Amino acid sequence: MRIALLTAGAGGMYCGSCLRDNALAAALLDRGEEVVLLPAYTPIRTDERDVSAGPVFYGGLNVYLQQKWGLFRHSPAWLDRALDSPRLIRWAARWSARTDARQLGALTLSVLRGERGRQRKELDKLVLRLQKDIRPEIVNLPNALFAGLARPLKQRLGVPVICTMTGEDLFLDALPDAPRREAWQMLREQARHVDAFIATSRYFGGFMSEALGLDPALVHVVHPGINLEGYPEGPASERSAPDRPVIGYLARLCPEKGMHQLVEAFRALRRQPGGPPCRLRVSGYLGEGNRAYVEGLRTRLEEAGLGRDFDLLPSVDRRQKIEFLQGLDVFSVPTSYREAKGIFILEALACGVPVVQPAHGSFPELIEATGGGLLVPPNDPLALASSLQRLLEDSLLRHELGERGRQAVRECFNAGRMAEKTLAVYRRYLSPSES
Repeated sequence: MRIALLTAGAGGMYCGSCLRDNALAAALLDRGEEVVLLPAYTPIRTDERDVSAGPVFYGGLNVYLQQKWGLFRHSPAWLDRALDSPRLIRWAARWSARTDARQLGALTLSVLRGERGRQRKELDKLVLRLQKDIRPEIVNLPNALFAGLARPLKQRLGVPVICTMTGEDLFLDALPDAPRREAWQMLREQARHVDAFIATSRYFGGFMSEALGLDPALVHVVHPGINLEGYPEGPASERSAPDRPVIGYLARLCPEKGMHQLVEAFRALRRQPGGPPCRLRVSGYLGEGNRAYVEGLRTRLEEAGLGRDFDLLPSVDRRQKIEFLQGLDVFSVPTSYREAKGIFILEALACGVPVVQPAHGSFPELIEATGGGLLVPPNDPLALASSLQRLLEDSLLRHELGERGRQAVRECFNAGRMAEKTLAVYRRYLSPSES
């Protein structure tokens, strides 16, 4: 099957959607499928073999300049290619505010308008590449914010268009009121032109079906799967000295991921008389806008006399990530929002590390499916502290949940299984009579 799979880069960050899309494309290639992974906005950053193929479509600099100045909607091809240089885009992403959704309302609406938007030239470049070099049998959009491309792609290519749904609500709900309402309304209209949707969790599929007024039969759930190369194949061994257990966090360092809630739970744990003398280790991408937030949390721990029991590591590569996870006893990323994917949960479980997560978003179904952790009420650091303490003090339960989760990820949440389920969805829309 010839597949054009688009993925939206995240400006130099390790991004859950990029990791998922790259793992999916690599697994499809391993199965012998003719898939081309096309980056949009920025080049992707992944901690495994990058299988994406340039150039970058809807390049961040070009879409921004086309939004601001009409001159760039008619600029020559050589200038477009220069502005789409991966090195230049990465450099610009370091200084831009592109990840601040509040400043992107007009641009978001323009891309959603598709051929009627100010980035019509970008659409034409994408269609030309697809027609000339790839000739796909199916096109998979990276998220619902690209739904405006569905109708023109179907008209000009004559193939089904599938759209992945991976957590777009977090971006949209950060927009100011007026563009947010308009964007949701435009999404409802453009979604009618998409043949089918792939949601990364039952929770998010149900949420988006209701929000966009979709026929639930058009929304197919394919949970993320991870590339297991380098992860332990057998049961995990004891990771740390029994008297110094380690709690870990591995995700973007920002308020929405709930790092502050984990810090408060850690403080509460250490205040408990006779509680476990545990350590807290944190790693992940830290953007300039969140440095004050993270330093404030570090100060809070130092003021509580816990500075020496707190480790803040920079963003890690794949080998370092697996080593980091293998050095933990329990894992938590207590997001304040309803997470649609939960890839970091699968990564921890793949190392046999049990998790404690808030009971919202995709976490309940992942915990139910893997048996690898405990759920707590959202936004409740004391409840989080209590469950963390339970696992730290009960080594049998800790190892039982960790091993159960590790086996479930190896069997059901690997990249190969994700590819198999995704292909099953594609085939339904290539040959409806066989569905």
